[in-house]
Amino acid sequence: MKIKFLLFCCVPVLFSAQTVLTLEDIWGKFAYRAAAPSDVHILKNGQHYTRIEDDASGDAQMVVYDIKSNKRLRVLLSANDLKTENGHYIDLNTFQFSPDENAILFYSDAESIYRHSLKAKYYVYNLQSKILKPLVVGAKQMLPQFSPDASQIAYVSENNLYIDNLKTAKTQTLTTDGAWNAIKNGWADWVYEEEFSKPDYFCWSENSGYLAYVRFDESQVATYQLDFYQGQLYPTAYSFKYPKAGMQNSKVSVMVFNTASQQTQTMQIGTETDIYIPRLQFTPWNNQLCIQRLNRLQNQLDYLLANPETGSSTILLKEHSNTYIDITDDLIFLGNSGFLRSSEISGYNHIYHYSKTGTLIHAVTSGSFDVTRLINFDKPQNTLYFQAARQNATEREVYRVQLDGSGLTCLTNKPGTHAFEFLSGNHYYLHTYSNANTPPKYSLYDAKGTFIRDIETNTELLNKMNALKLVPKTFFTFKNASGIPLNAWIIKPPDFDSTKHYPVYMYAYNGPGSNECNNAWDGTDYFWHQFLAQQGYIVVCCDGRGTQARGRDFKHATYMQLGKYESDDQLDFASYLAGLKWVDKSRIGFQGWSYGGFMASLMISKGADKIKTAIAVAPVTQWAFYDNVYTERFMRRPQENVKGYQENSPLHFIKNIKGHFLLIHGSADDNVHMQNSMELASALVQNNIPFDYMVYPNKNHGIYGGYTRLHLYQKIFDFIKLKL
Repeated sequence: MKIKFLLFCCVPVLFSAQTVLTLEDIWGKFAYRAAAPSDVHILKNGQHYTRIEDDASGDAQMVVYDIKSNKRLRVLLSANDLKTENGHYIDLNTFQFSPDENAILFYSDAESIYRHSLKAKYYVYNLQSKILKPLVVGAKQMLPQFSPDASQIAYVSENNLYIDNLKTAKTQTLTTDGAWNAIKNGWADWVYEEEFSKPDYFCWSENSGYLAYVRFDESQVATYQLDFYQGQLYPTAYSFKYPKAGMQNSKVSVMVFNTASQQTQTMQIGTETDIYIPRLQFTPWNNQLCIQRLNRLQNQLDYLLANPETGSSTILLKEHSNTYIDITDDLIFLGNSGFLRSSEISGYNHIYHYSKTGTLIHAVTSGSFDVTRLINFDKPQNTLYFQAARQNATEREVYRVQLDGSGLTCLTNKPGTHAFEFLSGNHYYLHTYSNANTPPKYSLYDAKGTFIRDIETNTELLNKMNALKLVPKTFFTFKNASGIPLNAWIIKPPDFDSTKHYPVYMYAYNGPGSNECNNAWDGTDYFWHQFLAQQGYIVVCCDGRGTQARGRDFKHATYMQLGKYESDDQLDFASYLAGLKWVDKSRIGFQGWSYGGFMASLMISKGADKIKTAIAVAPVTQWAFYDNVYTERFMRRPQENVKGYQENSPLHFIKNIKGHFLLIHGSADDNVHMQNSMELASALVQNNIPFDYMVYPNKNHGIYGGYTRLHLYQKIFDFIKLKL
């Protein structure tokens, strides 16, 4: 305790109680969460919008407002209208309008499954008849989608696909072979959902006549088991299919169901079965289905066009890379004008215009910058909207350009991060803006760019922040040992004195294509870092090689050697910091989560002479333990890259450790399995290296729920006080 007192008090903290952040407020009460307008819906008429609000008695209701005047027009429905067959009431905030806006889909009793998926009881409320009806299949449903003509809803239940006809109240059963850990119809297996960021693998044609879906046969995929500790005599075992690096994947096939004939046709996707189908999308070209086919090494992407009646397919476009190809949603079909997609083929991610036959017409955007998102195409105006990091990798702007590449115009004029979401048939867009020290602001504009009104300003949070007298996060660059400038940010203690020496808390993620040095709001982590600064620590972050928005070469530099150049850059950053006159070079620590935990484990081992303390939360410690889609994208299979897998693992450097190391994991982490930490802990013990270890029972990769986050960050802070 005496040592703890001396280390903690060597940098004085001089604040009144009113200006000091507490862990209880940040992680217990979540008192500093930013608000978002998730309950606003712009109606198709382009004149009105709905939002959820409470009536005089405190009951929720959906109210219609005039967009221009903001006049309250009428109550569309109230919570009392949504009484289920069990006598329960549904939360209005779960709504989804049908395409014709004559019905609204709601759900209740939701159960989270993986990162993006959940199952629940879904209900359709008819705005004309005022009747609430459940979807027909009795078991909980997943991923419901209205057909474009609003007459049908397709959904998954118990791994099978169904379609409810809203006019006849009849159900079509599309599949019957669905079974847990064997066959999934229309719902992604674990690795697709996690690494291709998509749980739903079915889609409607524009004429509502076809439903395409992917069938996943995961029967031969290896099973991973998690144990849940729930106060019973024996733990509850939970098993699911998880393909690790080099292991077998699901066998996938693409099917199309014809709603008129009620027949299912198998699409031709080639003879190679060790492939991925990351995306499906119907085109406006006679309802042909576009199937994206990706090879196992993820360096060959083919766009197939398939006939939904015959199943025959042709290759529309091929792209090859010497490293890997990222899968995105940057694909827009333009009718007879062809289609748009983004690619890194020039060395930067840009947008390209192709004909209906897949012939390149021209590059719509070009230059030494990355397009980060293809937002929208306004067909009447022949105008394309996109987000880009044209000024700097830390910034995001929104631009407009004509289809022929002319008239490039920046639509945003403040440093920070801007995003547009087009609403209601392109009549309006929601503009979201934030910067590193300002929470998001949401504003409504019409299609011409005329400001309508602010939807959410987060004024309440801003007022709380002003009372706290926070120190702004500021950005700078430094050069690594190879002379490459790297982006970084810093938060100094509020009473910073350049004549004193401060301990440093480094924080990073540094995974491929993922940035932490963004001039954007960082949520609750922002207040955690401000808390540490108020306690006398300098908090810093650096984006090393492998991160996004600096071109293909910078991002792909870590290919086949995950961990090597990223840790080199972080250690160069630590050396740079150690050379600053107001830094105590003997007290530099590092904390990271997931990929950042991998980095923390490398910093305390590979960088043992520079890092005093490291905290690794849910780290990957050996890439052979992680899933094959992510790992092989950057590392290929273990048998093809033995050196890359072995020599960049923290296990390779473990004997170097001489600092303080805290290892944290959730026992039910379905993503980065606790196996990673257990193997690292075993190696530490075998080498007689002291360390601290914290396991959170039944918690997944996010380690949250109840007081869990408060407990976690209290644990981290106590370790920092004692060991840094």
